[in-house]
Amino acid sequence: MLIALFTDIHGNREALEACLAHARHRKIDRFVFLGDYVGYGADPGFVVETVRDFVARGAIALVGNHDSAAAGAFERMNDEAMLAIDWTRQQLGHDQLAFLRALPLSAEDGDHCYVHASAASPARWEYVFDERAAARSLHATKADRTFCGHTHVPALFQLTATGNVMASAPMDDVAMPLTWHRRFVAVIGAVGQPRDGNPDACYALFDDVTRELTYVRVPYDIAVAQRKIREAGLPPFLAARLARGM
Repeated sequence: MLIALFTDIHGNREALEACLAHARHRKIDRFVFLGDYVGYGADPGFVVETVRDFVARGAIALVGNHDSAAAGAFERMNDEAMLAIDWTRQQLGHDQLAFLRALPLSAEDGDHCYVHASAASPARWEYVFDERAAARSLHATKADRTFCGHTHVPALFQLTATGNVMASAPMDDVAMPLTWHRRFVAVIGAVGQPRDGNPDACYALFDDVTRELTYVRVPYDIAVAQRKIREAGLPPFLAARLARGM
C-alpha cells in the first residue's frame, strides 16, 4: 500500500495543487492529511473543501492547532498568526467550520499512528523538534511508525535496540527504509509553508510493503501565493517568508 502524507497546508492553494498533481502520477492507495489546512495563506476555503472531498472518498484527516483556532477554540499563537486566523474564520462557511470541529486529534491504522503534533499529548500541540520530544511521542503509542507535522521541518527519529532515540535529517526525494526492528517518528514537513530553508512544498510517500519513506519536494508558483496573501490584507511577512522557506 502506498500512502501519501500531507501536513501544514496553511491555505496555500498553489502548493497543495502542485503536491496533489505530483501524487497523481503515483498509484496512491491512501491519502492522509495531518492537519493545519488553514492559517497564514489566502485560500482556506479551497483547502478545506479539497480535504473534505478526499475524506468523503476514504482519506484520513486530522485537526491541527490552526484549524482548531479557526473553528473557535482558544489556541496560543503569535500576533501575525492570530490576525490570519481572525481573517480565515470570516472566509469559511458554517459547514466548513463544522468539518474542522469534527476532525480527530489522532488516528491509528494498523501499525501506523497519525497525529498533527505529538502522540504524547495531541491537544497540547507539542513540537517534535528533538530526540526528547520524539521519545515522549514514541512511548505514547504502540505503533511502529508515527507520522506527524506541526514543526514545518522534515525530520526522522528512530528508537534503537538500546532504547535510545536517534535523529536524522531526511534527504529529499530519497527512499529511506524504516526497518522492521525499529520504531520511528517521521515529521513530514509542510506543504504550504516550509521552514527548513527550502521554499519548495513538501509531502511524503510511504510504501507499506517495502517500508520505505520518501520526502518529496515540489516547486510551485510562490509568486501567485504571495500576491494573494498581500491582496487579502494579511501580514506581508506571511507572503515574504514563502520565498525564503523560513
